[in-house]
Amino acid sequence: MSPLTISWIIFGVVFGGALFGMALRSLLPEHHLSQDSRDVVKVGMGLIGTISALVLGLLVASAKSSFDAQRNGLAQLSANIVLLDRIFAHYGPEAKACRAQLKEMVTNMLAQVWPENPAEGSNVEPTAASESLYERIQELTPKNESQRALQAAAIKTGMDIAQARWLLSAQKSSSIPLPFLVVLVFWLALLFASFSMFARPNLTVLIALLLAALSVAGAIFLILELDRPFGGFIQLSSDPVQRALGQLGR
Repeated sequence: MSPLTISWIIFGVVFGGALFGMALRSLLPEHHLSQDSRDVVKVGMGLIGTISALVLGLLVASAKSSFDAQRNGLAQLSANIVLLDRIFAHYGPEAKACRAQLKEMVTNMLAQVWPENPAEGSNVEPTAASESLYERIQELTPKNESQRALQAAAIKTGMDIAQARWLLSAQKSSSIPLPFLVVLVFWLALLFASFSMFARPNLTVLIALLLAALSVAGAIFLILELDRPFGGFIQLSSDPVQRALGQLGR
C-alpha cells in the first residue's frame, strides 16, 4: 500500500474521530458535559497528547535517520566506485577489462535502482556482474610490488562497494514498526473526538478539525515517504552515481 493511500486512510480515521465526538456530544446527557467532566477529559487527553507527540517525534527521527543513512551510504558507494576506477588506471593496461566491467556494472545499477519506468520498482541488491568483477580483480597478475599493492587495494575497495550495496538493500525495508503507527492513529482519533465533544458544532470548528486532521495525515505521509528513499515523491537522487559514472574511464 502506498504512503499516499495510507495517509488518506489515517486522515479518514482521525477526522472520523472528530465526527464521532460531535455525534457523541448530541447523545450525552447535559450533566456529562459539565465543567468537571471537561476538566477530567482534558487531563486525560493531555496525557495522551503528550505521548502521541513523543511517538510522532520518534517516528520522524527514525525515518529521517534511515533516509540520511542511506543517502550517506550512496555517497560513499559513489566515492568507492571512482576510487576503484582510479586504482585500475594506476594499475596499467592490464586492468582495462576491469575498468570496462566496472562502468558496465554502474550503468546497470543506475537502471536497476532508478528505472525509467517507476512502476518497475527499484532493486538495490548486488548482481552477478559485481561478483564477477571481484573475481576478475583476483585474476590480475601483478608484475611488481606496486601492482601487487594496487590489486590488494582494488580487492578491498571492491568488497566495500559490495558491502555498501548489500547494506542499502538491507535498509530498504521499513524502519517504522506497524504497531507504533496503529497505536498512534488510535490516540490521535481519541484526541480529535475529545476536541469536538465539548465544542458546539459549527463551520469554523469543522474546518479547524479538518485542517488539523489533514496536517496530521500530511506529517505521517512525510514519515512514510522518508522511510522508502528509493521510491515515491521523496527519494534519493541518482546524481552521486551519475557523477561517478561520468568520471569512469578518464
